[in-house]
Amino acid sequence: MGEMSEIDGMGTERATCVLAPNPSPMTLDGTNTWVVAEPGAEEAVVIDPGPEDDAHLERVVRTVSAQGRRVALVLLTHGHPDHAEGAGRFAELAARAAGRRGGPVPVRALDPRHRLGDEGLAEGDVVTTGGLELRVMETPGHSDDSLTFWLPADRAVLTGDTVLGYGTTVLEGKLGDYLASLDRLRRFAEDMEAATILPGHGPRLDDPIAALDRYIAHRRERLAQVEAAVAAGARTAREVVERVYADVDRSLWPAAEWSVQAQLDYLKERSAGT
Repeated sequence: MGEMSEIDGMGTERATCVLAPNPSPMTLDGTNTWVVAEPGAEEAVVIDPGPEDDAHLERVVRTVSAQGRRVALVLLTHGHPDHAEGAGRFAELAARAAGRRGGPVPVRALDPRHRLGDEGLAEGDVVTTGGLELRVMETPGHSDDSLTFWLPADRAVLTGDTVLGYGTTVLEGKLGDYLASLDRLRRFAEDMEAATILPGHGPRLDDPIAALDRYIAHRRERLAQVEAAVAAGARTAREVVERVYADVDRSLWPAAEWSVQAQLDYLKERSAGT
């Protein structure tokens, strides 16, 4: 794991990370909560408030207040608990701190189950709260509801769990979707001359194209290893994990099984389509 000092407080001119105190093998150093605002603006957007941990949620509110701002909107990259569980509570705390009347701060997400308010998020949406510009991209694979946000003023890509600061992400969704998302982000990063990736876990990545090339190459390599394991007689995700992930801590094998199952499903679909 990285040093907390390298992650907490990192960011760009418009985005600041507040690291949640929930480190684990699955969450790395913890969840990166992002406070995003235009210089001089009175309103801020918070991306992924994190787990339902009042100490963390209150710290995020204090961070915004220390900037002389109030939270006007919450966005979620996806609905996993380490990113979204605290969103409802945070929306209440932020509304109270801002003296907001009329209920909690709105929470926008792709999945309606994680929204608070009438507005969701979808491909092509542009968030302009407080003069900010955040463009929404649907990037499924880690989960079906995964989103990526493009902050053009800082040439920064906020990737949630689609791309992490180190290591690789676990797949809950379809591998085909994930590969397409990575390829799309790779093209996008090149076309838009992206300067940095601000991930959902781990440190920022200041060479987005190299990071995405590594992710794509690793995923293709793992897929070839899974194919080889199947050819050698492995039939279940567990049997594949025992062969392909033999050098990985066994505590991570259950998570690896999710990704392997996505790979097996992908291979099956690809075989059926040929």
